[in-house]
Amino acid sequence: MADKKATLTVDGKNYEFDIVKGSLGYESIDIHGLSQNKLFMYDPGLVSTAVCESAITYVDGDEGMLLYRGYPIDQLASNADYLEVSYLLLFGERPTKQQYQDFSKLVKRHTLVHEQLTKFFQGFRRDSHPMAVMCGVSGALAAFYHDSIDVKKEEHRELTAIRLLAKIPTLAAMCYKYSIGQPFMFPQNNLSYAGNFLYMMFATPCEPYVVNPVLERALDKIFILHADHEQNASTSTVRIAASSGANPFACIAAGIASLWGPSHGGANEACINMLEEIGTVDRIPEFIARAKDKNDPFRLMGFGHRVYKNYDPRAKVMRETCHEVLKELNIKNPLFDVASELERIALSDPYFIDHKLYPNVDFYSGIVLKAIGIPTSMFTVMFALARTVGWIAHWKEMYKQGNFKIARPRQIYTGYTERDFPAIDKD
Repeated sequence: MADKKATLTVDGKNYEFDIVKGSLGYESIDIHGLSQNKLFMYDPGLVSTAVCESAITYVDGDEGMLLYRGYPIDQLASNADYLEVSYLLLFGERPTKQQYQDFSKLVKRHTLVHEQLTKFFQGFRRDSHPMAVMCGVSGALAAFYHDSIDVKKEEHRELTAIRLLAKIPTLAAMCYKYSIGQPFMFPQNNLSYAGNFLYMMFATPCEPYVVNPVLERALDKIFILHADHEQNASTSTVRIAASSGANPFACIAAGIASLWGPSHGGANEACINMLEEIGTVDRIPEFIARAKDKNDPFRLMGFGHRVYKNYDPRAKVMRETCHEVLKELNIKNPLFDVASELERIALSDPYFIDHKLYPNVDFYSGIVLKAIGIPTSMFTVMFALARTVGWIAHWKEMYKQGNFKIARPRQIYTGYTERDFPAIDKD
């Protein structure tokens, strides 16, 4: 029983609720019984509502903190690879050496997709947005595994997690290859998770492809930094879809659709588009002035964050990686000169500092992806690829807890009150 209570007074009548607190974070008022008194809370965007209990990820925006299962994100990005982090998110603890090796082998065994699935791509226009294709083909996985999944069985949930973690990169690379008219490249089990993706993206049957280790590690870090981020829009979408008992592949497809929005996963794409709009360093003062003008609709993309009111801890890691990649590739591109100058201004200009408009992870990851050679249209697909393991972890956690209910938000009705609909003479 909770030690603290909260009292809500409505029309002179008092209602008492427990105040609950997790291991970290704010206290919450447990209002789940409020509807029994014919009262609802009005919270657009659910910005003040905790919809579940979770032990996976913790975000403290004021402190600039991001923990996966209690481990700081910067330590994971420096000391682990994506599959190790995936194991941690899925199973709660970091793997032993043997567990890591067994897990890696298992993932690699499931990277191929059914040959019939490759024919789905032919139904899309070549110029389709890769996220539109990704939504379709990831949802289509449900058609291949609908008879072999019993979500009530833990071993089936774990096999589903492995399948999704293994096959989503294959599908993502196929989206790109289809868009440029190149043949699909089969995954290579001798490569790392990130290295294999680079191979499937950029190799061709015409000549050998050697994975650049600097780019491989940079991409692996991007995957780690985007693996999970608590109860965001796409994760909540997956949980809501899963609450009905829907096929897990369909739930992930729903998450991909939610991620597509420019306010969520599309932010890094919007950031690169902004850099291209600015064009050259000499035009930066003009756009900085516009960004400071409240009456100007222009907004600097890649700065600030909905949650973080401090420096995004993922951005600190990505900033170093960004500079490593640009140094490795020795790229001379006006776009990167614009980005470097914007970064300098944001870290020194009092307006940006006072408004806590630090460069965020989208700012740096977009630049890195662009430098690697991944087209802007594929940026959100990369985000979906990385975030899939977080979605699966939350999906697994829901079923393990076993006490979730089908999501049923309420509303404040503002339409007509009851009115008559008399029959009319139709003759």
